[in-house]
Amino acid sequence: MEAGDPRELSRLRWFCRRGMKELDVMLSRYLDEQWPQAPQSERAAFARLLDCQDPELWDWLTGRSQPGEKDLAHVVSRIRESNNG
Repeated sequence: MEAGDPRELSRLRWFCRRGMKELDVMLSRYLDEQWPQAPQSERAAFARLLDCQDPELWDWLTGRSQPGEKDLAHVVSRIRESNNG
């Protein structure tokens, strides 16, 4: 998954569109600001994160719970950082 591939970026942007506007904003901000320079492992974790359900994502991104998988927990932390700064 190349950071410079416009088709991949477009595909991810589509999957950032969620049922909750707040999630759209949080995920899209990370995609625009952090994803292009993120390491391959983080970009892959972000793509997997987008397969999760909105209620689960919301709980993770608001700090109500944490993903059990280390890679997902890391990307959730990065998303939270990009939206708090």
